[in-house]
Amino acid sequence: MTATRASVPRCRQPARSSGLVTHPSGSRKQQGTHNVKAILKKAALRSATCLTAAAVLASTNAYAQDGTNSPDEADAGEAIVVTGSRIVRRNLDSAAPVAVVDSEEFALSGAVNVESVINNLPQVIPGTTSFSNNPGGGVATLNLRGLGEERTMVLVNGRRWMFYDANQVVDLNTIPSFLIESVDVVTGGASAVYGSDALAGVVNFRLKNVQGVEAGGQYGLTGEGDGQRLEAYVAMGSEFADGRGHATVFAEYYKRKSVFASARKFSENVNWDDYEGGIIPGGSSTTPDGRFTSVLGSDDCPTGNVFCSPGGYYETPGSARPRVGTDLYNYGPVNYLMVPQERYLMGGYADYEFADGHSAYTEVTFVNNRVANELAATPVTGTYNINIANVSPFISAADVAAMNQLDTDADGIVRMAVQRRVTETGARNSLDERNAFRALIGVKGEITSNLNYDAYYMYSRTRNSNIQAGNISRSAFQAGLDGSADAINIFGPNTLTPDMVDQISILAQNGDSSSLQVASGVISGSLFNTGMSSEDIGFAIGAEYRKVSSEFIPDTALASGDVIGFNAGEPTAGSYNVKEVFAELRLPLVNNTPGIYRLEATAAARYSDYSLGAVGGVWAYAGGLEYAPIPDVTFRGQYQRAVRAPNVQELFGGASVGFPGATDPCDGGVTDPEDRTATLEALCLATGVPAGSLWSEDIQLNTQIQGTFGGNSALNEETSDSWTAGAVFRPTFLPGFSATVDWYNIKVKDAIGTFGGGLNNALDLCYNVFQDVSSPYCQVFVGARNANGQFDGEVLPSFLNANTGGLEVEGVDFEVTYVQAVGTGLFSEDARVSFNLLGNYTISNIYTPVADNPEVTYDCAGKFGILACGNPTPEWKWTSRLTWMDGPVTTSLRWRHLGSVRDDDPSTEYAVEKLKAYDLFDLTLGFDVTETFGLTMGINNLFDKQPPTMGDNQEQTNTYPGVYDVLGRDFFISGRVAF
Repeated sequence: MTATRASVPRCRQPARSSGLVTHPSGSRKQQGTHNVKAILKKAALRSATCLTAAAVLASTNAYAQDGTNSPDEADAGEAIVVTGSRIVRRNLDSAAPVAVVDSEEFALSGAVNVESVINNLPQVIPGTTSFSNNPGGGVATLNLRGLGEERTMVLVNGRRWMFYDANQVVDLNTIPSFLIESVDVVTGGASAVYGSDALAGVVNFRLKNVQGVEAGGQYGLTGEGDGQRLEAYVAMGSEFADGRGHATVFAEYYKRKSVFASARKFSENVNWDDYEGGIIPGGSSTTPDGRFTSVLGSDDCPTGNVFCSPGGYYETPGSARPRVGTDLYNYGPVNYLMVPQERYLMGGYADYEFADGHSAYTEVTFVNNRVANELAATPVTGTYNINIANVSPFISAADVAAMNQLDTDADGIVRMAVQRRVTETGARNSLDERNAFRALIGVKGEITSNLNYDAYYMYSRTRNSNIQAGNISRSAFQAGLDGSADAINIFGPNTLTPDMVDQISILAQNGDSSSLQVASGVISGSLFNTGMSSEDIGFAIGAEYRKVSSEFIPDTALASGDVIGFNAGEPTAGSYNVKEVFAELRLPLVNNTPGIYRLEATAAARYSDYSLGAVGGVWAYAGGLEYAPIPDVTFRGQYQRAVRAPNVQELFGGASVGFPGATDPCDGGVTDPEDRTATLEALCLATGVPAGSLWSEDIQLNTQIQGTFGGNSALNEETSDSWTAGAVFRPTFLPGFSATVDWYNIKVKDAIGTFGGGLNNALDLCYNVFQDVSSPYCQVFVGARNANGQFDGEVLPSFLNANTGGLEVEGVDFEVTYVQAVGTGLFSEDARVSFNLLGNYTISNIYTPVADNPEVTYDCAGKFGILACGNPTPEWKWTSRLTWMDGPVTTSLRWRHLGSVRDDDPSTEYAVEKLKAYDLFDLTLGFDVTETFGLTMGINNLFDKQPPTMGDNQEQTNTYPGVYDVLGRDFFISGRVAF
């Protein structure tokens, strides 16, 4: 799988060892009693100028230009541990397909944060990124195959990394990118080898040992002169105790400035569909002017009263007029397009051979990460009691009379649906400060000449402090209207005085803490030789214990739901543990016989006993086969059964408020007249839309609909079945060329998710699919509408987590690599050119939201949209790089391609139904200035390609910012010195 890199003349490549080598933790193994310290010392010595050396996405099949094209020949004598297995082996192939990203890709792409490179891989659908502001959270997550961040396992040096919250998801910001040697991406479930969470696959970040001192920095700037990024780091490493030990310590500082949506033309206004084939400026109906609507139904509200639907609008302070559809607030410009970040990262890892063949090792990492999210000023919505006498000084006599007309019981109180954007408080800002700590200690070594052991204990903890500014107290807001406190004037723009702002404002904060403990031990080695193969049977057997704990602690205001602005939520706390035993077997069946160059089988199994009663004991297992009829061709296939237990948030999460994007099928501006069937009309009426408001364009107040979401302690585990089959081609007649093609199919059953697939999908299931008010997907909306049929936030539809129908992805990965010497160049006599193409074709990406109705499915291959698919999932996606290596100068061009996609909602005709194919080109120049100093500079998005924009079917900022480039042309320069 993993391969040697194409050699680059100006880089001192590590020497090959004849002993057993693993990546750091730094631990070194010896074969037999042979001391390989001297060889390993040479292997650690490599020039820092390799930063700009090999400009290739390291291929699973890219081999050095030495005339060797066979993995067995290229790596003869070296035993390694390949991601996806715990058994050491002497060839680089495996039954499971693996894509490898080498360290040079991080340098050549100007990537400081890991997400910048990983999200460009064809196997990845972007998760939360630096462009995720609403929702955000200040993290970067990894979503392999689009199956969800929680189904992708992230390892560092082959061991679990720390996660950042109760969802047990890893924040990629905590991984030091400047120390990454390579990243292995394993397709398909890997629970049998690594345990729960690996349904989509495993991504393993390998960190390198440092010898001497390496220091560097990078500065980045967009073509618009904003979005500045600054990084500085230093790493020091050395052997000690006469070469029996090695230690590496490191530190990094990183700061990224924000970019507001107002800084780009495509995002300076909120886009809306006008449902006549175009896009118009839109926004929120909750404006700084204020909108007041009687809760009396359209049949009961007095004719001519300014506060009857669509409500009274205070464009002129104190004097209402009827609200019209263009009375909107453009909230877009004041949102972050790219969120700011400041990070301090430090740590180290070391190993020490305390006895011949026995080493102790340790890893320690600390990260302080500060990221802010900023949204438009708080929109206050809901139904409130208004004391007419209390507010009469702020409004006209005509408005006082209109309110009195609505006071049907003559108690001086009128009840109204209120919408008011409180711009006087300024924007809403949420500051997350996360402190993450991870410590690991272990011991490994030889039991006999052919048996090894490895045991370790790891503890990690992440604590987050979240401070929210710009929130409004719902109770104080109500008190300022009903006469129980000093009156507040919300009847027009900028009418709140500083004292009134202080009266209703509230500073909210919350904290959360997550911890992971792992104790693991494994014995591995070889058993015997069958006589049919030159290699012995390999095995690994071991046990593991894990404990996961998380808690979310909101302050009183957030827990009670009194906060308006950011999402309120109840406390969350919970933990569970799991005890596991596992085993692997590698069977070299036959090799070097006519028609069978190599035939090998693998098997793995793991039994997990969870403390969760609904899960209990579960099995994961896998089997694979490799067959090479000749050295040039290898066929491979694998089956894996994987499991994922529900995480703490899914199990124990308290109810929290969310604002997902959604479309109400009962709104006249959403559903076309020809689709307004009698059945749909009856269903809208049955779920709370009054007859007089049916098909009104004021049914849906905003593009988001508020709901409550929470955990479910009765959840069962998820299971997945993964199949892969493919071929590896390394023709001996064409040195330097390799190609792979692999088919995969992953089916997830009982997938854990929000009931009904989320609020918007539940709306579709209720009104367009089942169309039965007694359906549970309709019952969640009954009683959630006000007297005008609107979801106004007073009574929220509630959605708990559930084991839903399932997920299925199918596709083909392919990779082509070619490295060729071209002779004399401008700066050397050994110039070389390299080409790499890593791509994916998605056949299907199916989501089944309903467990008891498998016929209700959404195929997201080649789709995007707010109905079910979310981020675009193009059928075709690839990344390719062409590099010229000429002595001290490297020139590299990268091409990133996303295929076209269509909207996922057949029942709605959006203004933008198709997003065209999207291509970006990046140019990098690298220079070895001296033997110890390297310089790299580059331009990403060379031609300033703008993102596709759309109206209602967007994620945020009128596009999908995690998928398409929202910054435009971007420059970076970096330097690295080693001594």
